Amino acid sequence: MKLSGNTILITGGSAGIGLAFAERFLKAGNTVIVTGRREQALQTAKERLPGLITYGNDLTNESDRTALFDWVTANYPEVNVLVNNAGIQQRFNVLKADAKNDWHYFNNELVTNIEAPIHLSMLFAPYFAAWEAAAILNVTSGLAFTPFAIAPIYSATKAALHSFTMSLRHQLSDTSVEVIEIAPPAVNTDLGGQGLHVHGEPLDAFADGIFQGLAGGKKEIGYGTSAARLRMTRDEIDKYTADMYQATKNMVED
Repeated sequence: MKLSGNTILITGGSAGIGLAFAERFLKAGNTVIVTGRREQALQTAKERLPGLITYGNDLTNESDRTALFDWVTANYPEVNVLVNNAGIQQRFNVLKADAKNDWHYFNNELVTNIEAPIHLSMLFAPYFAAWEAAAILNVTSGLAFTPFAIAPIYSATKAALHSFTMSLRHQLSDTSVEVIEIAPPAVNTDLGGQGLHVHGEPLDAFADGIFQGLAGGKKEIGYGTSAARLRMTRDEIDKYTADMYQATKNMVED
């Protein structure tokens, strides 16, 4: 995709990976709009990056997603790039989860991670197809390929988004819309809670690596450990997943 001269919407762009992408897109000469649920986080992001355009909404609500599409296309009709980045990760043991009384907690992860990006992609794809150059970037995870057993819903939603992204790429192959998948490894952000990913890749190094992949025209971009996982055999996936579970299962069993 072209890296400058775009108008870009990034969901979950007030912190972490989304904000790192926003900063690089701004520096490259793009108009960047970020969304998020936390108004204070959006304000802090704007103070850090004064050129940023912010919009507060809750992507778990269908009406908010439709309102976001209407607002962006009305106020920034030249929008031509969507980055589906918003996501949450919840770690739990299914034997201890209260799915009867607390299903909303678990369903929130499903809606945020898979329903919202699919809905937004379907809203924006026909609009983007009218442009000479456009792109939809879906942020999945290395866990789409090697599930993290103690984050079962997160892994499943990212696998589903990977599959949807492949289908979307084929359906839009005769249009001007590029469909790109970004599959991060563990990155040092607050995903899932503070301190859970301090062992992950440094955020700036990760974002720089992804932008090198975008500049190189890649349609599926991993980084660090996730790069190899994108092409693992089934036997390799099974072993990697089992080893990772054995190393981490005490995190949700204690």
